[in-house]
Amino acid sequence: MIQVIYHKLTSNILHIGLVILLTFSTTLNAQEGDPAKGKTLFNTNCAACHKLDKKMTGPALRNVEQRLADDEGLDREWLNAWIRNSAGMVKSGDAYANKIFNEYGGAAMTAFPTLTDQDITDILAYTAAEPEAKPEVAVATGQPTQATEDGISNKLILGALALLFALLAMALILVRKTLNRFAEAKGVDIAKDKSLPIWKAFAENQFLVLVTTIFFLLASAYFVYGYLMQIGVDQGYQPVQPIHFSHKIHAGDNGIDCKYCHSSARVSKTSGIPSLNVCMNCHKSVYEYTGETTAKYDKAFYDGEIQKLYAAAGWSDADQKYTGEAQPVKWVRIHNLPDFAYFNHSQHVSVAGVECQTCHGPVEEMEEVYQYSPLTMGWCIDCHRKTEVKVKDNAYYTKIHEQLSKKYGVDKLTAAQMGGLECGKCHY
Repeated sequence: MIQVIYHKLTSNILHIGLVILLTFSTTLNAQEGDPAKGKTLFNTNCAACHKLDKKMTGPALRNVEQRLADDEGLDREWLNAWIRNSAGMVKSGDAYANKIFNEYGGAAMTAFPTLTDQDITDILAYTAAEPEAKPEVAVATGQPTQATEDGISNKLILGALALLFALLAMALILVRKTLNRFAEAKGVDIAKDKSLPIWKAFAENQFLVLVTTIFFLLASAYFVYGYLMQIGVDQGYQPVQPIHFSHKIHAGDNGIDCKYCHSSARVSKTSGIPSLNVCMNCHKSVYEYTGETTAKYDKAFYDGEIQKLYAAAGWSDADQKYTGEAQPVKWVRIHNLPDFAYFNHSQHVSVAGVECQTCHGPVEEMEEVYQYSPLTMGWCIDCHRKTEVKVKDNAYYTKIHEQLSKKYGVDKLTAAQMGGLECGKCHY
């Protein structure tokens, strides 16, 4: 009798355990996945349109499986079908699929039929994970301390040297007074210096006056000429722009090609200022800065500049759509040649293959862009004299290179040998 009761009790416990396991299987499925693998899959397939905690082109996906189960009664099978073929579910008339489709402006979600059940499980495990704590940036506090310490130590050294010289001067004065007293006590007569003052002796020497006058005239002419030659030369010019655009982050850290933004440099005279639509190609999704910061440029500063971009472009980050209230950005021009000088970007960039850094310097290292080169006539001529024209695989130069190389008896031609020093090339 006891054995029968024991077997029945054991059987009931097993059945109850099985029911509980099936009941919570939907919740536990996301936890069975690998969040690390899920993060990789999420960044590869989902991050272009989704963030975990922010609405973008698509909805936020933090705890998406649990939220759909609690709010809509949808299970894992529905999620698998939606991820693999959302368009098919919309066409089938699924109520929630059509609700999401209409809520996000009829934008069709990309289908991912190649994702396995385990892949989706890993992705959902990543969305169910707790948010990672953002590490505090130590750079902002370390560098200023070092700079302050260096500044204090330099001031101490300068102060000590100044005090030393003051004491030395006082000592010399005291020594002189002491020697004069000794001389008076011994009855020594100190001869008075009856020589003329230096300025008077100089004024009476006509030769010295003539030489000095010529020297000052030549020196004045030299400095006046040097000053006049700097007029219109703005090397080092670095204006403050209405929106802080960091070339170091875009061209350096992110490796964006210069000609992606300045696309007209390939085909026209000017490189052009990119429209805000070019910026918004990326910044619809990049709404905050997550890279390295400094004491001067912290995360809050960069995020604020992105908000300035949104305001100028008329973009509502909360609604993920344009408001139509765009504002012009009054960029300050940095590189500006005189009107009488002709320069064609496409001739140098597309035909000659000159790198942007040749004239503009290491822009990928510049937080704020400044004029790197003097852009003077002498600087351009010197470049034309030294730069060899790239003729390999460049049909533009084939015929003229064959003719001029024979004329000059060289294998490679410089821009100067191809007419780069003719006045009409730049002044017309």
